[in-house]
Amino acid sequence: MSVVINTNTSAIAAKNNLNTSNAMLQNSLARLSSGSKIVNPSDDAGGLAVSMKMSAAIKRTEATNNNIANAQSFLQTQDGAFATAGKILDRMSELKTLSEDVTKNDTDKGNYNTEFQALKAQLTSIAAESFNGVSLMNASAMTVKTSEDGQQTVSIDAVTFNSDSAGIDSVLFGSNTDSLTASGTTLTKITDSIANLATLRAANGAQSSRLSFASEMLATNKQNLEAANSRITDVDVATESTQLARANILVQAGSSMLSQANASSQVALSLLG
Repeated sequence: MSVVINTNTSAIAAKNNLNTSNAMLQNSLARLSSGSKIVNPSDDAGGLAVSMKMSAAIKRTEATNNNIANAQSFLQTQDGAFATAGKILDRMSELKTLSEDVTKNDTDKGNYNTEFQALKAQLTSIAAESFNGVSLMNASAMTVKTSEDGQQTVSIDAVTFNSDSAGIDSVLFGSNTDSLTASGTTLTKITDSIANLATLRAANGAQSSRLSFASEMLATNKQNLEAANSRITDVDVATESTQLARANILVQAGSSMLSQANASSQVALSLLG
């Protein structure tokens, strides 16, 4: 190789290698300090795009699961109202049976009717109950989304609590003036209402059970999405630590070689002496 002064090719090569090694060192430091192996979009442009979509899906999955939990709370509150209404209807049927005792006089029957009317008023109060402003007993059907993309749903049936056609016989509510002994207040109406209420509770339980399984599925999906996203973005500390040690040694060696390459051109001075 020629001995020259203006161009030190060895120093240029050493400088380029040092710059490359230093860039590797800085990348390793950035990855280890951030915990992510995609520090800059250029590190993995495709992986970054996939990770962004996965991260959004994870957040939607968590939000969907929260919505399902709220729907379950609605159903649990509704079932609590059903359970209370069931106890009231049980007592109403008992009062109706007691009022038919031939040994009871009009005063006794009047006392039974007083309680019966109070229970009717309480049924009316239960029918007016709501959950966060949403009616428990007179709500229209509701659709709960059970997947993060909104394609899968569970329907919560509409409940018409004080209707002859669906739910509790309207004669059993406080807005009706029929007494316990009136011809319109029959034991059959009360027992049919109890049977209808049992059906409502069964439907409530079925919907709540389905939502529980949907929530479980979402939790599994979220776990797997997070694992997949981790493989794309999270740095492997053991591997990156090895790269850091390698880059650190290369930087030190490159610095030393650059120093020697810069000094090597001084050989030309000895030829001029």
